[in-house]
Amino acid sequence: MHPRTGFVTRLALSLEDQFALAADAGFDYVEVLTDGRRAPDALAGDRTEVVDELDRHDLDLVVHLPFPTDIGSPYEAVRAGAVETQTQAIETAAALGAEKAVLHPESSAWEAAWDDEELRPYVDQSVADLAAVGDSHGVEVCAENLFESVYTIETIDGLLDRTDVSMTLDTGHARVTGYDETETAAFVSEHADRVSHVHLNDTRRPSDEHLPFGAGTIDFERLFAAFPADWKGTLSVEAGTNSLRYLRESKAALDEQLATVAAHGGTAD
Repeated sequence: MHPRTGFVTRLALSLEDQFALAADAGFDYVEVLTDGRRAPDALAGDRTEVVDELDRHDLDLVVHLPFPTDIGSPYEAVRAGAVETQTQAIETAAALGAEKAVLHPESSAWEAAWDDEELRPYVDQSVADLAAVGDSHGVEVCAENLFESVYTIETIDGLLDRTDVSMTLDTGHARVTGYDETETAAFVSEHADRVSHVHLNDTRRPSDEHLPFGAGTIDFERLFAAFPADWKGTLSVEAGTNSLRYLRESKAALDEQLATVAAHGGTAD
């Protein structure tokens, strides 16, 4: 595999400091979380500054679209508003030069009144519409497997079958859902042609911990070995830390594991 590597930005840290760290540590891109004070409207207003900083540090850009938004609502007006919100976010991503946009394929409908089978068609249509918006702006939309949601790693193959959307594989979400490394690797082997992006969300247990890479117990070597040798997707460290040092150490640990897999010819021992 020949992936490019990056990390998901933190709202508490300045983008300038995170871009500088990314370049100095050898990351290829940053995945900017577009929410809160970095919501799409705010980023659009700072477009020139953000683009200039990316260019100065020779970094590519991925964005994580806002969440949660109810793109799977059974109520048309609610759903339309959520899709419009995400459409505007994708347009902002395109204006910033982003190549990919991570999307949560979700619904906030009351679970006592609506079951997943009823909600999935609404999610499917919204995801298809947003993927088309991305295509028209040169941004690849990547739907993420969630947990306790309509689309987990157990069910997201249905979304892939019914739409042309690419996928973000979140390793921590897969573990919360109950997948171990062997099962997640088997999923990758079957769907590697659709998995364009990976959130490296390390955990010690079935919980969405977002530890620095290598601080948990996920066997990433087994996961990486499941990708075909010619896979050229993107790998984002998704660590819930405001420490630039931990992000730098995550990059070193990730490089070491990728080198180990390459030395083994793409297979895990």
